[in-house]
Amino acid sequence: MPRNSQPSFSIIVPVYNRPAEIKELLESLINQSDNDFQVVIVEDGSSDTCRDICNEKSSSLNLKYFYKDNEGRSIARNYGIDRADGKYLLFVDSDCLMPTDYIQSIKKSLEYSPADCFGGPDAAHESFSDIQKAINFSMTSFFTTGGIRGGKRSLEKFTPRTFNMGFSKEVYNKVGGFREMFSEDIDMSTRIKQAGFSVLLFPDVKVFHKRRIDFKKFWKQVHIFGMSRITLHLLYPGSMKLVHWLPALFVIGCVGFIVASFFNKWFLIPLLAYILIIFIAATLSNKSVRIGAYAVPASFIQLFGYGTGFLRAFTGKIILRKGRDIDDEIKRRKGQ
Repeated sequence: MPRNSQPSFSIIVPVYNRPAEIKELLESLINQSDNDFQVVIVEDGSSDTCRDICNEKSSSLNLKYFYKDNEGRSIARNYGIDRADGKYLLFVDSDCLMPTDYIQSIKKSLEYSPADCFGGPDAAHESFSDIQKAINFSMTSFFTTGGIRGGKRSLEKFTPRTFNMGFSKEVYNKVGGFREMFSEDIDMSTRIKQAGFSVLLFPDVKVFHKRRIDFKKFWKQVHIFGMSRITLHLLYPGSMKLVHWLPALFVIGCVGFIVASFFNKWFLIPLLAYILIIFIAATLSNKSVRIGAYAVPASFIQLFGYGTGFLRAFTGKIILRKGRDIDDEIKRRKGQ
């Protein structure tokens, strides 16, 4: 695509101290089968910048690089939106790799099913470590998350997330940008739906998402996800579904079974059966017994991390009304 023509898509990526990830992401974008896009990198106050890498790759990509003071990923995304030229705005994380047909697949999907806002699933690339593949399974499997992260089977209506999300400039002009909060992509998707825009899942438009590289970081991430679900409930009464309660119920159930097993060992059978299901499903989907074994702790970390975060925020914000109270949440919703 000529540099002086308007691209169909602007890929906006906030980054903070992750130059190696940006290098891999840009290299995957260089190899796209369709180059009708630009890349907008927003460096959010990094001390270890990717400026040199972006300068190096700019000869092969229609690329804009910006450096700004650290204010958070949502503000960085909005900063990039205001400087993007594309008709559609695409959002991916810095720890993503793009299949060579990513842009081409979006075009085909939009031609077949026009949408104001859309998103796709994430997957594990063959180059990822076994732990990363196990974490990917725990975040995408029907047996752990109910398929809510872009799978074809789901217990909840699809909600685009910023590891693989796009919407038109018209959407942004009417709805506004991202809020600086946890689960800001779910908040954004909710506002887009409430504004009457169409939101679709494009199952063929996938990205390879590295996620966290170890279990400790993964626990922290999903614990925050669980807490943020309560914030979303306060912002959007009625948005809470049964699927959001499942990890918390899983935690309560596991504790109950373990306590009951002190009196009767048969109470451990449901837990052992679930462990076996996870192991078999992960082994078959990844064709690796090793990944299947890693998927067991990954799945329990995902469920316990999210579930305990959910219970912690539910107890504090809803039962005890501590921290940011309901009135503050409502004011935030009306004021932004």
